[in-house]
Amino acid sequence: MKIGIVCYPTFGGSGVVATELGKGLAKSGHKIHFITYQQPPRLDFFNENVYYHEVNIPTYPLFQFPPYETALASEMVSVVQYENLDLLHVHYAIPHASAAYMAKMILRSQGRFVPVVTTLHGTDITLVGKDASYEPVVTFSINESDGVTAVSENLRQETLDTFSIRRDIEVIPNFIDLDRFKRLRKEHFKTAICPNGEKLIVHTSNFRRVKRIDDAVMAFYKINKQVRSKMLLVGDGPERARIEKLCRDLDIYEDVRFLGKLDAVEEVLSVADLFLMPSENESFGLAALEAMACEVPLITSNAGGLPELNVHGVTGFLSKVGDVDDMVKNALFILQDDNLPVFKHNALERAKQFEISHVLPQYEAYYEKVLLESREKVF
Repeated sequence: MKIGIVCYPTFGGSGVVATELGKGLAKSGHKIHFITYQQPPRLDFFNENVYYHEVNIPTYPLFQFPPYETALASEMVSVVQYENLDLLHVHYAIPHASAAYMAKMILRSQGRFVPVVTTLHGTDITLVGKDASYEPVVTFSINESDGVTAVSENLRQETLDTFSIRRDIEVIPNFIDLDRFKRLRKEHFKTAICPNGEKLIVHTSNFRRVKRIDDAVMAFYKINKQVRSKMLLVGDGPERARIEKLCRDLDIYEDVRFLGKLDAVEEVLSVADLFLMPSENESFGLAALEAMACEVPLITSNAGGLPELNVHGVTGFLSKVGDVDDMVKNALFILQDDNLPVFKHNALERAKQFEISHVLPQYEAYYEKVLLESREKVF
């Protein structure tokens, strides 16, 4: 198949999943055309089946804001025409699904039909999509897609509860490449961070309020009082300055390192003992899956799709959103020397169930289903 993939070229979950999916499909022999405004961070071109098309966004004094959606739709039309694509797969509803609908209608006026698959990732539904400014467009774009997938059952149900959706939504979970995400021999790195044998706790996110990084820091503060520990915070975003101040106020700044955005996050996870994700909402929790693949047990909230990933008492523990004391209690249990190896083993075994080789065929089968149904509609 020749597939166009549209995504946000960022370190966020939707961009990562879209990029890794495209790379996996390319390795399986499909021709994959990425259509974005800049190259995704995890995209490389060491595969003859991967192509990149940059969306050029013109700026004119007339426009207060550059017309990205229009430029994106035009680029999709161009790529479909000149590369003879079979299907467009857009990740994140806003504005990709609506731009894809516009592109599809333009192509249809020219006698060319291309089906559109939309994958819902989370914030596009749970936060942005609920805004009255976007809700009608999100609802319309989902209903007019030829296929819709969600990364968790929780997200699927929330979409159906929130919007007037009249079509089926297929659940295809996020996935992991175990060839990349695995525990590496980085003992020298661990020694440099924890020279006195401290436990190492990690949190990664986009540093937005919904991630509740305050809770992660407060949990570390209390854990560190009982078990000597260090903490690594990976990522960047609007909450970073406030969280840095919190660490100074708690007098733990010397035990916490802010690493910023990292592409090779697996190197950090390889030396971690525990991963914290106290989010207010997570449609799936891709960062948590990456940690599990590196044999790191989890302490997470029970929000969104996290209970579908983190098996309570097996791969880690789930706590109510904001219940820092419960997170601390569970973390101390995991970090006991007799318990930690068991949880690490269980985390990896659970991650294996989401290996890309298990999930990729689900997307391929779904594409075939959408293409078949679309041909029947046309003919």
